[in-house]
Amino acid sequence: MVTSTAKKAAERDLGGLAAHLRLVITRTARRLRQEAGTDLGPSQLSALASVERHGPLTPSELARIERIQRPSATRIVARLEEAGLVERVADPTDKRSFTVAVNADGRTLLKKLRTRKNAYLARRMRGLDEADLATLDRAAEILEDLLEGERR
Repeated sequence: MVTSTAKKAAERDLGGLAAHLRLVITRTARRLRQEAGTDLGPSQLSALASVERHGPLTPSELARIERIQRPSATRIVARLEEAGLVERVADPTDKRSFTVAVNADGRTLLKKLRTRKNAYLARRMRGLDEADLATLDRAAEILEDLLEGERR
């Protein structure tokens, strides 16, 4: 039986772990953005990747996937369109509506950025031993499961 004192200690440990994990993930994400070297912001890159993965999408669908408001999705789509990374296609049945799809330039940019980020991480992991690499592999699986559970 777990005592209330033990339970409180475990909750404190989870809070400390959560804080440490948040900090490390935030710093890692910032470093990967720096490594990418693009003028696009994190929201724009995330939206571009979502359109590539799930598209073509309406702004409303993009907003739902990205968990942002529709006006924000519309502004992001406009910025991606200005950058020449997506194409807008009018809905044939509703002239007020449109979908957005990643074009060849958008796919090329995403591939280049992913390659740079992957190469950066691979260089950083080169000196790790097999046990540390296995731990990182397992941690990636756990984090993915946490995020997938949030989507359900």
